[in-house]
Amino acid sequence: MAEKSRCWWPGEDPLYLAYHDKEWGVPEYDPRALYEKLVLDGFQAGLSWITILRKRENFRKAFHNFAPEKIARYGARDIDRLLKNDGIIRSRAKIEAAIKGAKLWLEVEEKESGGFRELIWKHVDGRPLVNRFKSRDKIPAQTEMSEGLAKELKQRGFNFCGPVISYAFAQATGMVNDHLTVCFRHEECAKLGKSFPAKPLKEQRLYGTLP
Repeated sequence: MAEKSRCWWPGEDPLYLAYHDKEWGVPEYDPRALYEKLVLDGFQAGLSWITILRKRENFRKAFHNFAPEKIARYGARDIDRLLKNDGIIRSRAKIEAAIKGAKLWLEVEEKESGGFRELIWKHVDGRPLVNRFKSRDKIPAQTEMSEGLAKELKQRGFNFCGPVISYAFAQATGMVNDHLTVCFRHEECAKLGKSFPAKPLKEQRLYGTLP
């Protein structure tokens, strides 16, 4: 049986390969899962994603499976507990950003129509953008879309969510399909995007017209 063609970045690491083959680029609409990914991308700042991936289960245990309603109640004792946990990234600034983000997530979910999902997915008009890059050098580090997403998140009070992090977040959650065209996952994720219709969004288009 011929080996499947993949993107270059997972290399031969089994954990990274599984993440590439099963998760990266799959459209994610669950608001809690979107919060988790945003937090983990924030912890990644200055580090490699594989570092975070190897610690993901430790993060989930340490942060009550990323339940925002629980994290929002974290106080000084919880911060101290997390700073002593060598199974995660022990950064006070990033830990405090996760707690603040949980409080903001709750506000959005409780007070805004469409909740956190709408806040995120409106930046691609509610459905994945399917790119058709043939080589790695064509994939951008950030785009107008990620700049707009980062700007809104920062204005709302979220931290560690600049344009580059926001674009990595968009790639991972399937807001954009950046699997190379030679990768077997490109078409698979494109089909998944068509089978996950998003909730109708506002008429206003943020970044031009849909293809």
